Amino acid sequence: RGRHKNLTPAVMRALRVRNALVRECMAEFLGTFVLLLFGCKAAAQVKTSRESKGQYLSVNMAFSEGVMSAMHLSKGISGAHLNPAVTLSFCVLGHVSWDRLVPYSLSQLLGAYMASGLVYLVYYDAIMNFSEGVLTVYGPNETASIFATYPSEFLSLGRSFLDQVVGTGMLMLCILGLDEQRNTPAPTQLIPAIVAAVVLGISMSMSGNCGAAINPARDLGPRLFTLTAGWGTEVFTCYNYWFWVPLVAPPIGALVGTFLYQILISWHLPDPKHPERVSHVSTITTAVTQPEPAQEKGSELG
Repeated sequence: RGRHKNLTPAVMRALRVRNALVRECMAEFLGTFVLLLFGCKAAAQVKTSRESKGQYLSVNMAFSEGVMSAMHLSKGISGAHLNPAVTLSFCVLGHVSWDRLVPYSLSQLLGAYMASGLVYLVYYDAIMNFSEGVLTVYGPNETASIFATYPSEFLSLGRSFLDQVVGTGMLMLCILGLDEQRNTPAPTQLIPAIVAAVVLGISMSMSGNCGAAINPARDLGPRLFTLTAGWGTEVFTCYNYWFWVPLVAPPIGALVGTFLYQILISWHLPDPKHPERVSHVSTITTAVTQPEPAQEKGSELG
Protein backbone atom coordinates (compact mmCIF):
# COMPACT_ATOMS: atom_id res chain seq x y z
CA ARG A 1 0.00 0.00 0.00
CA GLY A 2 2.89 2.36 0.74
CA ARG A 3 4.28 1.81 -2.74
CA HIS A 4 0.87 2.64 -4.27
CA LYS A 5 0.78 5.91 -2.31
CA ASN A 6 4.04 7.04 -3.84
CA LEU A 7 3.12 5.92 -7.36
CA THR A 8 1.00 8.94 -8.33
CA PRO A 9 3.58 11.62 -7.40
CA ALA A 10 6.26 9.60 -9.16
CA VAL A 11 4.23 9.31 -12.35
CA MET A 12 3.36 12.99 -12.17
CA ARG A 13 7.01 13.95 -11.83
CA ALA A 14 7.93 11.72 -14.76
CA LEU A 15 5.21 13.06 -17.05
CA ARG A 16 5.30 16.70 -16.03
CA VAL A 17 6.30 18.96 -18.93
CA ARG A 18 8.98 21.37 -17.81
CA ASN A 19 9.01 23.62 -20.86
CA ALA A 20 6.55 26.49 -20.23
CA LEU A 21 5.74 27.04 -23.91
CA VAL A 22 4.95 23.37 -24.46
CA ARG A 23 2.66 23.36 -21.42
CA GLU A 24 0.83 26.43 -22.67
CA CYS A 25 0.43 24.99 -26.16
CA MET A 26 -0.96 21.77 -24.68
CA ALA A 27 -3.52 23.81 -22.75
CA GLU A 28 -4.51 25.78 -25.87
CA PHE A 29 -4.81 22.55 -27.84
CA LEU A 30 -7.04 20.87 -25.25
CA GLY A 31 -9.14 23.99 -24.64
CA THR A 32 -9.87 24.48 -28.34
CA PHE A 33 -10.51 20.76 -28.70
CA VAL A 34 -13.18 20.90 -25.99
CA LEU A 35 -14.71 24.06 -27.44
CA LEU A 36 -15.09 22.53 -30.91
CA LEU A 37 -16.22 19.17 -29.58
CA PHE A 38 -19.19 20.76 -27.81
CA GLY A 39 -20.12 23.00 -30.72
CA CYS A 40 -19.66 20.68 -33.68
CA LYS A 41 -21.30 17.73 -31.96
CA ALA A 42 -24.34 19.90 -31.29
CA ALA A 43 -24.32 21.00 -34.93
CA ALA A 44 -24.14 17.36 -36.04
CA GLN A 45 -27.00 16.35 -33.75
CA VAL A 46 -29.24 19.18 -34.92
CA LYS A 47 -28.40 18.79 -38.62
CA THR A 48 -28.61 15.02 -38.93
CA SER A 49 -31.84 14.81 -36.91
CA ARG A 50 -33.39 17.52 -39.12
CA GLU A 51 -33.91 19.60 -35.98
CA SER A 52 -35.90 16.92 -34.17
CA LYS A 53 -33.15 16.71 -31.52
CA GLY A 54 -32.35 20.36 -31.05
CA GLN A 55 -32.59 23.67 -32.89
CA TYR A 56 -30.21 26.40 -34.05
CA LEU A 57 -30.18 27.82 -30.52
CA SER A 58 -28.88 24.47 -29.28
CA VAL A 59 -25.73 24.93 -31.35
CA ASN A 60 -25.24 28.48 -30.03
CA MET A 61 -25.61 27.30 -26.46
CA ALA A 62 -23.29 24.32 -26.98
CA PHE A 63 -20.50 26.52 -28.33
CA SER A 64 -20.95 28.83 -25.33
CA GLU A 65 -20.82 25.90 -22.94
CA GLY A 66 -17.70 24.77 -24.77
CA VAL A 67 -16.09 28.16 -24.22
CA MET A 68 -16.84 28.08 -20.49
CA SER A 69 -15.57 24.52 -20.04
CA ALA A 70 -12.45 25.18 -22.11
CA MET A 71 -11.63 28.29 -20.09
CA HIS A 72 -11.97 26.43 -16.79
CA LEU A 73 -9.61 23.78 -18.16
CA SER A 74 -6.84 25.93 -19.57
CA LYS A 75 -7.03 29.44 -18.09
CA GLY A 76 -4.57 28.70 -15.28
CA ILE A 77 -1.86 27.57 -17.70
CA SER A 78 -2.16 29.60 -20.91
CA GLY A 79 -4.88 32.14 -20.20
CA ALA A 80 -7.37 30.22 -22.39
CA HIS A 81 -7.15 32.28 -25.56
CA LEU A 82 -8.70 29.51 -27.71
CA ASN A 83 -8.61 31.91 -30.66
CA PRO A 84 -5.69 33.26 -32.73
CA ALA A 85 -7.44 36.63 -32.98
CA VAL A 86 -7.52 36.88 -29.18
CA THR A 87 -3.85 35.88 -28.96
CA LEU A 88 -2.96 38.54 -31.53
CA SER A 89 -4.76 41.24 -29.54
CA PHE A 90 -3.04 40.21 -26.30
CA CYS A 91 0.31 40.34 -28.09
CA VAL A 92 -0.45 43.87 -29.30
CA LEU A 93 -1.41 44.88 -25.76
CA GLY A 94 1.77 43.40 -24.37
CA HIS A 95 -0.07 40.84 -22.23
CA VAL A 96 1.56 37.97 -24.13
CA SER A 97 4.99 37.88 -25.78
CA TRP A 98 5.02 37.79 -29.58
CA ASP A 99 6.88 34.48 -29.64
CA ARG A 100 3.66 32.85 -28.37
CA LEU A 101 1.50 33.94 -31.32
CA VAL A 102 2.41 31.25 -33.85
CA PRO A 103 2.71 28.30 -31.39
CA TYR A 104 -0.60 29.19 -29.72
CA SER A 105 -2.34 29.59 -33.08
CA LEU A 106 -1.05 26.26 -34.40
CA SER A 107 -2.09 24.51 -31.18
CA GLN A 108 -5.58 26.00 -31.44
CA LEU A 109 -5.79 24.95 -35.10
CA LEU A 110 -4.72 21.40 -34.29
CA GLY A 111 -7.21 21.18 -31.43
CA ALA A 112 -10.04 22.26 -33.73
CA TYR A 113 -8.95 19.76 -36.39
CA MET A 114 -8.79 16.84 -33.97
CA ALA A 115 -12.15 17.69 -32.41
CA SER A 116 -13.73 17.69 -35.87
CA GLY A 117 -12.27 14.25 -36.51
CA LEU A 118 -13.79 12.88 -33.32
CA VAL A 119 -17.18 14.43 -34.13
CA TYR A 120 -17.02 12.76 -37.55
CA LEU A 121 -16.26 9.37 -36.00
CA VAL A 122 -19.04 9.64 -33.42
CA TYR A 123 -21.66 10.87 -35.90
CA TYR A 124 -20.41 8.99 -38.98
CA ASP A 125 -23.53 6.82 -39.33
CA ALA A 126 -25.87 9.77 -38.82
CA ILE A 127 -23.95 11.91 -41.34
CA MET A 128 -24.01 9.18 -43.98
CA ASN A 129 -27.67 8.47 -43.39
CA PHE A 130 -28.56 12.16 -43.63
CA SER A 131 -26.44 12.85 -46.72
CA GLU A 132 -27.20 9.52 -48.40
CA GLY A 133 -23.49 8.94 -48.62
CA VAL A 134 -22.75 12.11 -50.61
CA LEU A 135 -20.58 14.58 -48.72
CA THR A 136 -21.27 18.03 -50.13
CA VAL A 137 -21.33 21.73 -49.34
CA TYR A 138 -24.50 22.57 -51.26
CA GLY A 139 -28.10 21.40 -51.22
CA PRO A 140 -30.65 20.29 -48.62
CA ASN A 141 -28.49 17.33 -47.55
CA GLU A 142 -25.21 19.22 -47.18
CA THR A 143 -23.19 18.35 -44.11
CA ALA A 144 -20.10 20.55 -44.42
CA SER A 145 -21.71 23.22 -42.23
CA ILE A 146 -21.63 20.79 -39.31
CA PHE A 147 -17.93 21.59 -39.09
CA ALA A 148 -16.98 24.93 -40.66
CA THR A 149 -19.00 28.10 -41.27
CA TYR A 150 -20.52 29.11 -44.60
CA PRO A 151 -22.33 32.28 -45.73
CA SER A 152 -25.96 32.66 -46.69
CA GLU A 153 -26.38 32.46 -50.46
CA PHE A 154 -27.55 36.07 -50.71
CA LEU A 155 -24.59 37.50 -48.80
CA SER A 156 -21.84 39.44 -50.57
CA LEU A 157 -18.17 38.99 -49.68
CA GLY A 158 -17.89 42.58 -48.48
CA ARG A 159 -20.89 42.28 -46.17
CA SER A 160 -19.71 38.95 -44.79
CA PHE A 161 -16.28 40.48 -44.11
CA LEU A 162 -17.91 43.32 -42.20
CA ASP A 163 -20.03 40.79 -40.31
CA GLN A 164 -16.94 38.97 -39.02
CA VAL A 165 -15.09 42.19 -38.19
CA VAL A 166 -18.03 43.44 -36.12
CA GLY A 167 -18.58 40.11 -34.36
CA THR A 168 -14.95 39.66 -33.33
CA GLY A 169 -14.65 43.33 -32.42
CA MET A 170 -17.58 42.94 -30.03
CA LEU A 171 -15.96 39.87 -28.52
CA MET A 172 -12.76 41.73 -27.66
CA LEU A 173 -14.58 44.87 -26.59
CA CYS A 174 -16.64 42.89 -24.07
CA ILE A 175 -13.92 40.68 -22.59
CA LEU A 176 -11.02 43.11 -22.23
CA GLY A 177 -12.58 44.89 -19.26
CA LEU A 178 -13.45 41.79 -17.27
CA ASP A 179 -10.25 41.85 -15.23
CA GLU A 180 -9.69 45.63 -15.35
CA GLN A 181 -9.12 46.54 -11.71
CA ARG A 182 -9.59 50.27 -12.35
CA ASN A 183 -13.13 49.76 -13.64
CA THR A 184 -15.68 47.15 -12.54
CA PRO A 185 -13.78 43.83 -12.69
CA ALA A 186 -15.66 40.56 -12.68
CA PRO A 187 -14.89 37.97 -9.99
CA THR A 188 -12.15 35.72 -11.32
CA GLN A 189 -14.24 32.59 -10.83
CA LEU A 190 -17.06 34.03 -12.95
CA ILE A 191 -14.98 35.15 -15.94
CA PRO A 192 -15.44 31.88 -17.90
CA ALA A 193 -19.22 32.05 -17.45
CA ILE A 194 -19.30 35.72 -18.45
CA VAL A 195 -17.21 35.10 -21.57
CA ALA A 196 -19.54 32.22 -22.43
CA ALA A 197 -22.51 34.57 -22.08
CA VAL A 198 -20.80 37.10 -24.38
CA VAL A 199 -20.20 34.38 -26.98
CA LEU A 200 -23.82 33.27 -26.66
CA GLY A 201 -25.03 36.82 -27.20
CA ILE A 202 -22.86 37.20 -30.30
CA SER A 203 -24.02 33.82 -31.63
CA MET A 204 -27.68 34.65 -31.07
CA SER A 205 -27.49 38.10 -32.67
CA MET A 206 -24.70 37.93 -35.27
CA SER A 207 -24.67 34.41 -36.72
CA GLY A 208 -27.47 34.67 -39.26
CA ASN A 209 -25.26 35.90 -42.09
CA CYS A 210 -22.35 33.48 -41.97
CA GLY A 211 -22.26 31.51 -38.75
CA ALA A 212 -20.29 33.85 -36.46
CA ALA A 213 -16.96 32.05 -36.64
CA ILE A 214 -15.13 35.00 -34.99
CA ASN A 215 -12.20 32.61 -34.64
CA PRO A 216 -9.80 31.60 -37.46
CA ALA A 217 -8.82 28.31 -35.79
CA ARG A 218 -12.44 27.38 -35.10
CA ASP A 219 -13.17 27.70 -38.84
CA LEU A 220 -9.95 26.61 -40.56
CA GLY A 221 -9.35 23.51 -38.44
CA PRO A 222 -12.73 21.91 -39.25
CA ARG A 223 -12.48 23.10 -42.87
CA LEU A 224 -9.14 21.35 -43.27
CA PHE A 225 -10.66 18.24 -41.73
CA THR A 226 -13.55 18.20 -44.18
CA LEU A 227 -11.04 18.65 -47.02
CA THR A 228 -9.24 15.47 -45.94
CA ALA A 229 -12.33 13.48 -44.91
CA GLY A 230 -14.15 13.40 -48.24
CA TRP A 231 -15.83 16.75 -48.85
CA GLY A 232 -12.99 17.72 -51.18
CA THR A 233 -11.71 21.08 -52.38
CA GLU A 234 -15.28 22.41 -52.61
CA VAL A 235 -15.00 23.45 -48.95
CA PHE A 236 -12.44 26.06 -50.07
CA THR A 237 -13.75 27.01 -53.52
CA CYS A 238 -17.46 27.35 -52.69
CA TYR A 239 -19.20 30.72 -52.48
CA ASN A 240 -16.51 32.49 -54.51
CA TYR A 241 -13.63 31.25 -52.32
CA TRP A 242 -15.32 32.56 -49.20
CA PHE A 243 -13.03 30.57 -46.87
CA TRP A 244 -10.55 33.44 -46.46
CA VAL A 245 -13.12 35.71 -44.80
CA PRO A 246 -13.21 33.91 -41.39
CA LEU A 247 -9.40 33.78 -41.54
CA VAL A 248 -8.69 37.44 -42.23
CA ALA A 249 -11.67 39.35 -40.83
CA PRO A 250 -11.58 38.10 -37.18
CA PRO A 251 -7.98 39.27 -36.50
CA ILE A 252 -8.84 42.67 -37.97
CA GLY A 253 -12.03 42.81 -35.92
CA ALA A 254 -10.15 41.83 -32.77
CA LEU A 255 -7.66 44.65 -33.30
CA VAL A 256 -10.48 47.12 -33.98
CA GLY A 257 -12.23 46.09 -30.75
CA THR A 258 -8.97 46.26 -28.82
CA PHE A 259 -8.12 49.75 -30.06
CA LEU A 260 -11.66 50.99 -29.38
CA TYR A 261 -11.41 49.69 -25.82
CA GLN A 262 -8.03 51.33 -25.33
CA ILE A 263 -8.97 54.68 -26.88
CA LEU A 264 -12.48 55.06 -25.44
CA ILE A 265 -12.18 53.28 -22.08
CA SER A 266 -8.79 52.10 -20.86
CA TRP A 267 -6.83 55.31 -21.41
CA HIS A 268 -9.48 57.28 -19.49
CA LEU A 269 -9.74 55.12 -16.40
CA PRO A 270 -8.38 56.78 -13.24
CA ASP A 271 -4.88 56.03 -12.09
CA PRO A 272 -5.13 54.62 -8.54
CA LYS A 273 -1.94 56.49 -7.62
CA HIS A 274 -3.35 59.84 -8.80
CA PRO A 275 -7.15 59.86 -8.27
CA GLU A 276 -9.03 62.49 -10.22
CA ARG A 277 -11.90 64.61 -8.96
CA VAL A 278 -14.70 63.07 -11.04
CA SER A 279 -18.40 62.49 -10.56
CA HIS A 280 -19.51 58.88 -10.09
CA VAL A 281 -23.04 58.11 -11.22
CA SER A 282 -24.59 55.15 -9.43
CA THR A 283 -26.65 52.97 -11.77
CA ILE A 284 -28.58 51.67 -8.78
CA THR A 285 -29.68 54.84 -6.98
CA THR A 286 -29.04 57.36 -9.79
CA ALA A 287 -27.39 59.49 -7.10
CA VAL A 288 -24.35 61.55 -8.05
CA THR A 289 -21.65 61.66 -5.43
CA GLN A 290 -18.56 63.81 -5.41
CA PRO A 291 -15.57 62.12 -3.76
CA GLU A 292 -13.68 64.11 -1.20
CA PRO A 293 -10.32 65.35 -2.46
CA ALA A 294 -7.37 63.52 -1.00
CA GLN A 295 -5.76 65.44 1.87
CA GLU A 296 -2.48 66.91 0.75
CA LYS A 297 0.62 65.82 2.57
CA GLY A 298 2.76 68.48 4.22
CA SER A 299 5.85 69.58 2.39
CA GLU A 300 9.03 67.93 3.59
CA LEU A 301 10.78 71.32 3.20
CA GLY A 302 8.36 73.20 5.41
